[in-house]
Amino acid sequence: MARQISLDRKELLIAPSLLSADPLEMATSIASLKGQHDWLHVDVMDGHFVPNLSYGPALVKALRKRYPQEILDVHLMVEPPEAFIESFLDSDPDFLTVHVEATAHLHRVLGRIRERGVRPGVVLNPGTPVESLFPVLHMVDVVLVMSVNPGFGGQSFLREVMSKVTDLCRFRAVHNLSFLVEVDGGLGPSNVLEVAQGGADVVVMGSAVFGTEDPGKTLEEIRKKIAGDS
Repeated sequence: MARQISLDRKELLIAPSLLSADPLEMATSIASLKGQHDWLHVDVMDGHFVPNLSYGPALVKALRKRYPQEILDVHLMVEPPEAFIESFLDSDPDFLTVHVEATAHLHRVLGRIRERGVRPGVVLNPGTPVESLFPVLHMVDVVLVMSVNPGFGGQSFLREVMSKVTDLCRFRAVHNLSFLVEVDGGLGPSNVLEVAQGGADVVVMGSAVFGTEDPGKTLEEIRKKIAGDS
């Protein structure tokens, strides 16, 4: 089913991370957002590329069946991604992002994702130079800049990665590209405005949303902060 996805960068998009949702009450957690989100972010960890295990293609497939109109943003923290992508592509995500550090065959992986009709994305760890992405930026619809070292939720934001966001925005403008710049890790009400003003198009937030008493109200307040209404 075709889903409308905006790449025009007119306003900040918010993608709550289901890694911080209640795994036994996933539907309740999503309902608690009260429609204040734009995408749903699904973190997939293999216990090898990152030191943790999390969701697999069965969850993505179940989400797609239950929420046919949601934008599912699936972030693969797996190595090598080429061993995993087919099962996730069968689950009908909207975005499937893979780490530049996880494969020697990044062009091939991104090309396969596009070939299957899913929007490809590439992810950059905090310690990886942004220049490593330049050869593939023409192939992707989203670049995910990690602002924590991936593997666990609830970490502190690494402000130094914002220079990478600046570089990506500059590269995009110079080369007339249209990928979105997404930032993930340690984001919440205290720093989301800084990240938005720094050039991010999409922000991923986990515990800062699902860890609050009213996630929907939290998102509403964050949107007001971004808009300058509070």
